[in-house]
Amino acid sequence: MSRSAFFERFTRAIGAAPMEYLLAWRMALARQMLRRRECTLAQIAGRVGYSSVSAFGVAFTRHVGMPPGRYSKSETDEANIDSPRPPRNPIQEETA
Repeated sequence: MSRSAFFERFTRAIGAAPMEYLLAWRMALARQMLRRRECTLAQIAGRVGYSSVSAFGVAFTRHVGMPPGRYSKSETDEANIDSPRPPRNPIQEETA
């Protein structure tokens, strides 16, 4: 399958472009890890696919609207820490 055909089919099926979906998924995982406070920022960055904390921080801030450290401090311990996985389609969750 060509890249353009994949892009078109993925976008039609999911409702978001592949890279947009991937970014939303990575940020959903990062938010979950930040809420649990079990990892350092460097560990979280690596686990969601960033080679540097700086690049992760920039992407997280653009996507979420605040730096990861501040997000972690602003979240309460009760906020969704028991959910084992991020949502199936994090884009739909964020727009809802």
